[in-house]
Amino acid sequence: MADPKGFLNTGREVAQSRPVEERVKDWNEVYVPGSLLPIVSKQAGRCMDCGIPFCHQGCPLGNLIPEWNDYAYREDWGAAIERLHATNNFPEFTGRLCPAPCESACVLGINQPPVTIKNVEVTIIDKAWDNGHVTPQPPERLSGKTVAVIGSGPAGLAAAQQLTRAGHTAVVYERADRLGGLLRYGIPEFKMEKRHINRRIEQMRAEGTKFRTEVEIGRDVDAKKLLKRHDAVVIAAGATTARDLKVPGRELNGVHQAMEYLPLSNKVQEGDLTVSPISAEGKHVVVIGGGDTGADCVGTAHRQGAASVTQLEIMPKPGEERSENQPWPTFPMLYKVTSAHEETIALNRLRDGGDPGEGPSSPKAGEEGRVYSVNTTHFEGDENGDVQWLHLVEVEMKDGKPEQKPGTERKIPAQLVTLAMGFTGVDRDNGLVEQFGVELDDRGNVARDSDYATNVDGVFVAGDAGRGQSLIVWAIAEGRSAAKGVDRYLTGTSALPSPIAPTDRALAV
Repeated sequence: MADPKGFLNTGREVAQSRPVEERVKDWNEVYVPGSLLPIVSKQAGRCMDCGIPFCHQGCPLGNLIPEWNDYAYREDWGAAIERLHATNNFPEFTGRLCPAPCESACVLGINQPPVTIKNVEVTIIDKAWDNGHVTPQPPERLSGKTVAVIGSGPAGLAAAQQLTRAGHTAVVYERADRLGGLLRYGIPEFKMEKRHINRRIEQMRAEGTKFRTEVEIGRDVDAKKLLKRHDAVVIAAGATTARDLKVPGRELNGVHQAMEYLPLSNKVQEGDLTVSPISAEGKHVVVIGGGDTGADCVGTAHRQGAASVTQLEIMPKPGEERSENQPWPTFPMLYKVTSAHEETIALNRLRDGGDPGEGPSSPKAGEEGRVYSVNTTHFEGDENGDVQWLHLVEVEMKDGKPEQKPGTERKIPAQLVTLAMGFTGVDRDNGLVEQFGVELDDRGNVARDSDYATNVDGVFVAGDAGRGQSLIVWAIAEGRSAAKGVDRYLTGTSALPSPIAPTDRALAV
């Protein structure tokens, strides 16, 4: 146990954010560099090392949280990263992007603020990079087997690294021009700077993993030919079919899917573009969808200089405390204010002289610019076909379905609209599914068995492509687990870990 009295004597402290007026002028990560170092040891000391660490179950990777909390408390960073890497290939990704279901399952969280597990995790890995503790781990011998991994998101990278370290030659195929999948082009720079991806890729290259960019399986390479070329294939292409909004005016200029909008700002940060072809500068922006992708659109619009940003959510506003049907240690759906919403609050106050007033930043929209329990009825454009207004109506949930409330119709200014309503399954347009001949489940995901194998011999699936839209921590866990199935398929046995089964939902989500 780190500090026997830590949870009694030390209050919860988290990473310090940079001032809004500073951070919205750049694309760097929102937190003050180094702000965790003075506090992280004591924060790790709040871990109770309880008899049954439910944080293990809250984390799909089964991270050994009490162990590396103890090492972090003692500032033994070498031992801490060894225990962290034992279960997680990329803690710098999860430490920045995961919503931390482990903290929701923390025993201390029953009646006190939980341990800042995520902050401790990211500090351990950042110190490890600084201290030279992250080095290539090439296999001692090669198996002579090759595996194609389709997709370089967290599931694909985790599967490829595990298979490479097991002695197989893993070749990762990525249809974009750079590696990382949605980590690269879906996650804004202010949430995770892309240097973190770049140095992991270099580590993997040094271990022996091969990478092929700008190669789309199904279009550039026939899937069946790929299978003949390799001893096994892992489909880790994600669930990239975006849910659309079929209402009048959807065809107007300025209405875009989130994944049409977000990658372009990342392209600007990579130096490929001077300005984004889809910019929020000077515009009233409406984001439809209340999840993390929607928040990413909000933060991006702020940095592009939007005149206002409003976020719409069809569901009611979540509570700030656990509901009876979401008891500890499950992952609760709670009201949260992200860094992007903090920016909306601050910018609205600046625009309105401290008084939200009327319009998109009115109290009805919430000071943080979010409007709950509303549905979009249609878009209205000008004579040039550019969107200008979004018409909405308030709804209430009855038997799990939204019903319109008469007399609540209104419109708000909308010169740029982004649709961030989630995804409905694997891409069906590029030929990958049909060429392989893999079966889909009733949710549009690639079906798989307990070893992550599809109905096609030698073809496996991991991550969102098989699970459906989910969290980065689940993607890494699935990549690790699928690698074990592939290794066993190729060699008859496997010593690789398998943290989750394909049907697991656990405590997290």
